Amino acid sequence: MTSFENHAKRRYGREFAPRWQAGSASALGTLAILALACTPPDRPARVLEPLPEELLSYLGADSVRARSLHDGLSYHFVWSEKGPWAVHVLRVDLKRCDLGLRVLPAGEVGLYGAGLATVTDLVREAGGGVLAAVNGDFFTSEGRPLGPEVAWGRMLWSRERPALEWTPGRPPWIGTVHREGNGLSAGAWVSRAQPGRTQMIGGYPELLDAGATLTNETWDSDQAFASLRHPRTAVAYDPEARRLWVLVVDGRQGSYSSGMTLAELTAALVATDADEALNLDGGGSSVMVVQGRTVSRPSDEEGERPVRNALAVVSDPAFCRAAP
Repeated sequence: MTSFENHAKRRYGREFAPRWQAGSASALGTLAILALACTPPDRPARVLEPLPEELLSYLGADSVRARSLHDGLSYHFVWSEKGPWAVHVLRVDLKRCDLGLRVLPAGEVGLYGAGLATVTDLVREAGGGVLAAVNGDFFTSEGRPLGPEVAWGRMLWSRERPALEWTPGRPPWIGTVHREGNGLSAGAWVSRAQPGRTQMIGGYPELLDAGATLTNETWDSDQAFASLRHPRTAVAYDPEARRLWVLVVDGRQGSYSSGMTLAELTAALVATDADEALNLDGGGSSVMVVQGRTVSRPSDEEGERPVRNALAVVSDPAFCRAAP
């Protein structure tokens, strides 16, 4: 048994392990077919589509795990000695009209101070429908997001920064938000006076724009932020496939996972065929929660860090009524 397998057994235990489909990247398709063949006709299996070969090749995947969370949504874990990297991936098929996004903001005063809560707590408070979530925007010590924040169609914070916007019935939009009149101009118009159904969460910087990789000149002047390896969280969108990707890279953890530079993170997102991508908060804030459980390994010694907001993947049949 390898050191990684020992780690996985210690971390996930017996209860979690049987729900995985495990093996090398090339074996995932075969395993999915076998699972389908062994499933009773009245309970069809969810066939897991493997991660893109280009992504697995870039990461130098030594071990891959995957499981279905919902029709159209799967969770993948890739470990590579090359980094070393431990990468957590959500693959979201937005062709399914019931799948969408929701911003989960912390309250004005939470358990950990003004406007801060862990992603696990935010998911628990959100109730049913949340399938997975990651940390969201950068924030101040007072619990204020650096970028715009729109939840349940209600504008909570107005900021002119890069952001991800999603409205039921429309594709996700990634770009820089601008204030216009009494609202925000993004992929959709968000009015301060009239709540709608839009969700918006900030990040920095944009990593991909219309398929083009953004250069270091557009990134923060603090190059340690971009050029050193840190834990990272990012979201990307492939408009042709109508597929959303959400990545968390563990970091600052020696031979288990060192994290990625922004250039390495961007290259990984390019390998998914995404055209648009946004970096979210990272470092000790990076975390992924799947079906109420933390599947990533936050870098802070204290564990999961309280954050301002979370980006959640949810299932809601009401979204289908807004589908074009």
